[in-house]
Amino acid sequence: MVTEDERRVADASRERLAGLAGPFLSRPGVTWGRMFSTEGLGVRGKIFAVVTHVGDLMAKVPEARADELVADGKVTRMIMRGREMREWVVSPADADDAAWIALLDESYAYLDAITPGG
Repeated sequence: MVTEDERRVADASRERLAGLAGPFLSRPGVTWGRMFSTEGLGVRGKIFAVVTHVGDLMAKVPEARADELVADGKVTRMIMRGREMREWVVSPADADDAAWIALLDESYAYLDAITPGG
């Protein structure tokens, strides 16, 4: 269950992501909308970044890059239903904007490259 504090952090993180989304929304095929019961960014219908229920940024990157980012301590693997996701990583809510933007850039580039129509 999500605590009231986690809910406040998540709300602030969604607002933060919305504020960082502008440059991405100007790119072809990028949209903002509800995904995974939260809000985030997608490209041509494929999700590339959302805010988790506790306010962290979850983004999709290539598995090898996820390994590097985790090893560097910059992110953790996303765990869904007890299973570690190979390509989904989580940047903490308290990471700075530069860290979130860098992860958003990588995630967008990856999904743009692998999503048909790009």
